[in-house]
Amino acid sequence: MNTEHLDVSAYRTAEKLLRHNRAQLVRGGRVRPQWIGDDGRFWYTVDTAAGRRFILVDPAAGTREPAFDHARLAAALAAASGQDVDAAALPFAAIEPCDDAVEFDAFDAHWRCPLDTYVCEKAEPRMAGGFLDVTSPDGKQAVFLRDHDLWVRSYEDGSERALTTDGEADNAYGTSPFSPTVLLNKVGVPHLPPALAWSPDSTRVLTHRTDMREVRTTHLVEAMPADGGAPRLLTQRYAFPGDERLPLGSFVILDVTTGEAVPARTEPEPITLMSPITTKWAWWAEDGSAVYYLSQSRDVHTLSLHRFDAATGEVSTVLTESGKTRVEPHQLMAHAPTVRVLSGGDEVLWYSQRDGWGHLYLYDAHTGEVRGQVTSGQWAVQEILHVDEERRVVYFIASGLVAADPYRRSVCRAGLDGSGFARITDDELDHVVTVPRSGRYFVDSASTPDTPPTITVRGWDGRVLVELERADISGLIATGWTPPEHFRVKAADGVTDIHGVIYRPHGFDPDKSYPVIDHPYPGPHMRRVSASFEPGPFGFDAEAVAALGFVVVALDGRGTPGRDKAFHDASFGNLAAAGGMEDHVAALRQLAADRPWMDLDRVGIFGISGGGFATVRAMCAFPEVYKVGVSEAGNHENRNYLTAWAEVYDGQDEEAYARSSNVEIADQLEGKLLLVHGGMDDNVHPHLTMRLVDRLIAADKDFELLIVPGAEHLFLGYEHYVTRRRWDFLVRHLMGVEPPEGYRLAPAPFDLQLVADVFG
Repeated sequence: MNTEHLDVSAYRTAEKLLRHNRAQLVRGGRVRPQWIGDDGRFWYTVDTAAGRRFILVDPAAGTREPAFDHARLAAALAAASGQDVDAAALPFAAIEPCDDAVEFDAFDAHWRCPLDTYVCEKAEPRMAGGFLDVTSPDGKQAVFLRDHDLWVRSYEDGSERALTTDGEADNAYGTSPFSPTVLLNKVGVPHLPPALAWSPDSTRVLTHRTDMREVRTTHLVEAMPADGGAPRLLTQRYAFPGDERLPLGSFVILDVTTGEAVPARTEPEPITLMSPITTKWAWWAEDGSAVYYLSQSRDVHTLSLHRFDAATGEVSTVLTESGKTRVEPHQLMAHAPTVRVLSGGDEVLWYSQRDGWGHLYLYDAHTGEVRGQVTSGQWAVQEILHVDEERRVVYFIASGLVAADPYRRSVCRAGLDGSGFARITDDELDHVVTVPRSGRYFVDSASTPDTPPTITVRGWDGRVLVELERADISGLIATGWTPPEHFRVKAADGVTDIHGVIYRPHGFDPDKSYPVIDHPYPGPHMRRVSASFEPGPFGFDAEAVAALGFVVVALDGRGTPGRDKAFHDASFGNLAAAGGMEDHVAALRQLAADRPWMDLDRVGIFGISGGGFATVRAMCAFPEVYKVGVSEAGNHENRNYLTAWAEVYDGQDEEAYARSSNVEIADQLEGKLLLVHGGMDDNVHPHLTMRLVDRLIAADKDFELLIVPGAEHLFLGYEHYVTRRRWDFLVRHLMGVEPPEGYRLAPAPFDLQLVADVFG
């Protein structure tokens, strides 16, 4: 029996690199603008050597300054409240800047602090909306969900009244087919805010009634209810691929003053996952005369834009595009559509991949005919940022213009007539951009995986109006972290270029040999590797595992989004190969050919959700390569998973589902496998792992199984335990040593930002 233990310092360092800790090691790496009205100003917070600071920015004046004197405000609040107040860690997270004061909530009260006297006094709050309120643009009222109906609340007098009265269970207003019920219950929130959009003049709301009454029901068993009683059943409406009955949404416009309802005079729209209002597939015209919304055929071969007249309820089809494979308004499933209605409803700026790349086309909204192609070339539009209709110019994000990495994003412009294309950010960096409601400028974070962010406010001519932050990564470097290495290799076809990154182990010595970890997320709806310095939702775990002493490889194989249509279409009707696990194998062999420190006799793999699926897929399809794996919350049997995922990629083809089933290839497992699933996972249900377990047992295969009874899909509240078990498994079976004896990770604080990132 091996009694050698990995040095405890490796676990301590790895823990510092987990998502909830890593942010403390990078100062000034992200700016989240909080807009102040429509005048272009905003505030944000930044962690500095002196503590957290609130910063006020006026791009028009080119100024960036503290929103107030932090030391004076801390002293004033301490004097007024009788509480200890640290200027480096003020007891509030948000402010309301006024002309001559700042307001905030602290110590269960609302405070106002004039900036000439710095004498804090309690004040009446402005009745800002809570989490469950959807506040009107003028800030005077909000709509919220009560039981199954919508209600409106006045912020001026606190009065409430019903907007609808006929909502019922499984046929309610403003609900999405999927809601993270288990996660919300953990934080004491009964449901998501209602899916609705206010009209620009704050007089009406767009919503839909969501009919789930005939949708398939499925169940979870809450093994340990909080009250200590017997196990309870949690029942969900949850459509499987091929089900005849899907959730249906009937659009309706409600006048918040009169209660008058204008229903859309058309058939209800299928809604497979999230509300089209939440995903921005439905939106108000700028003048409030109509609502526009997108619909996609169930086989995803046809995409249409419709106009819903706000006065009459009449629905007309503005334009339609069909294709041989999926026709989509963006390659990333969760991204807002790359579509804009212009000229008061006369024109449409439309995204299409008809020439093999994602580009913009200008349509006549009355005839549905193409007026011209706005952008073209072997690169892809990723997002419309702003349209200057007076100058007839569109500003947008494009990828594929940086030779070193086709995923890096550039800010560009083009005339609506197709002329005048130019790169506004003409450099080799990746640009993450935020645009205010006014559209006067953009906030730009420029970086690469090995270049820390520089964050500025820029005009549409590219000129820097004001610099905000230059990230300080000295804390990150002090851990032993080194930037990931970008690589380009050939896919398994020997022709197609694929890209990824290598994370070297801490204390790397090229004369040593290291076990290798593949960390996949196979798409096809999102990418695994980030083009920016921020490692992305999966990169934190990869960095941490590298700190344990592994070489970690991450890449985006054929079938993943972000490039040309043919590259993405490799996953169409072929979910079995989504993310190109054969491409991963090809990449590992090419990388190791000139990196002798990569030991391909010791290759492991781990991932969550789609990455959990890919982990088992790789171990069963390529057992000669992958010897050890940890699969968390994997969707191993897609014919029993969400319609919104499986049908988009494999349609209703039973043979395709058989090909993509890990259950069907379970008898090919040879290596060491740990399966992990949350007992209350209401997204990827635990029975998808249990089906795999049953087949592994039937095939007389050895494996390990960890069920976390109270955990949902993200393992929130249990991450420390699941992470430690993952590390222990990889260390034991790939390094051949024992984990540090008795080491335990500290529980992570509840990550509201992670929830927001995942559920929008």
